This record gives sequence, C-alpha cells and structure tokens, in this order.
Amino acid sequence: MKWLALGLAMLLLAAQYRLWFADEGSLAELHRLQQEIDQQQARNAELEARNLRLEQEVIELQQGLETVEERARRDLGMIRDGETYYQVIEAEQDDQRDDNR
Repeated sequence: MKWLALGLAMLLLAAQYRLWFADEGSLAELHRLQQEIDQQQARNAELEARNLRLEQEVIELQQGLETVEERARRDLGMIRDGETYYQVIEAEQDDQRDDNR
C-alpha cells in the first residue's frame, strides 16, 4: 500500500511538472500563445481598416474625376490653364523672434 501511494504521488508530481514547467503544453506556453494571438488579431484589425480605406479610395477614383484631380494636384502639382501658382514660404521661428525684439 505504501508503494502504491508513493507511485501515485510520483505520477501526480510528473503531471504537475508538465502542466507548469514543460516546454510543450504548459500554462506558460498557453499564456504566450494567447499573447501572440492577441497581437495578431490587433494587426489583422489594422490591416482590415487599411484595406477598407483603400477600397473606398478605389471606389471614389472609379466614380468621379474630382478625386483624380485632387490627387493630381496634391501628388503631381497639377495646375489648370488660367490658374496662377503661388508658393508661400514662411519665415523661420528664429527670424521672427529677432524681428520682435
């Protein structure tokens, strides 16, 4: 009976060791994997939001020339005939401080 109790205690300790400290199947690994899942889900949500914005932009580009013209003005510097281009250069902060003295 004594040996049976000792054997069962050893079996219980072995099972507890695997539960708490083993490389595979332990609670620590479960926690680490859950953190990885949470990080991946956050990244997926970011990518889904980006894809939605891109999809909306494609729809806008397909539906009208206003969006195309806006992007051409912003990205390519488009100027229509009869328009005058003005470039405003702001003074640096140090120059403004010197003028105020």
